[in-house]
Amino acid sequence: MEVQALMQALGHVFRDSGLLCLALTHPSATNRGGKENNQRLEFLGDAVLQLCVSEALFSRYPQKDEGSLTRLRAAIVREESLADAARRISLGEYLRFDHGEAMSGGRDKSSVLADALEAVLAAIYLDAGIDAARKACIRVLGDFSGVRTAHDWKSSLQEKEQADGHDAPVYRVVSEEGPPHARVFYVEAQLQNGARGVGRGLTKKQAEQEAAHAVMEAGTGI
Repeated sequence: MEVQALMQALGHVFRDSGLLCLALTHPSATNRGGKENNQRLEFLGDAVLQLCVSEALFSRYPQKDEGSLTRLRAAIVREESLADAARRISLGEYLRFDHGEAMSGGRDKSSVLADALEAVLAAIYLDAGIDAARKACIRVLGDFSGVRTAHDWKSSLQEKEQADGHDAPVYRVVSEEGPPHARVFYVEAQLQNGARGVGRGLTKKQAEQEAAHAVMEAGTGI
């Protein structure tokens, strides 16, 4: 697929088109290691994204403390937010997969899209520097003025347990259902005192949050 429309959506025209091609290459498309797929770029892109978002939040919210800024950043860079941003620019349409991954719905998997977006930001950084990456980040993710943080139930539960002198909650996947491209996870949170809660989610992290929420809502261990 022609990538001009993607570059327009990103607001960046690549001088080295090979970098963009690499960023769009899912690991399933090659069997010869990270140098020929986007995993190494994803690693770098995570750091580029964290810097760009941190810098933007630091400038936009001078009155917010470290904790508030950290929660805002977490809301912006979480998998679901990145995947939504990737969908808005139709990033999945440009990704290169093997046949099996493509047929299993890889183009719309949140984890795949989030990783690819990080890889693309790294490619822009390598192609033209941090200013170009910063502009692409803001263009794709927005100016963050309307971002809202979701409550972090896992952190709340862990802080409460540790304050009471207990070990951190333990989370385990108790079951999975649905096809590979639409998997639903059920996770159980278990406290040291034996209290339990089960959560459901489209990702393991989401299910863990719901499990922690279930424990807190039940009032167990509090």
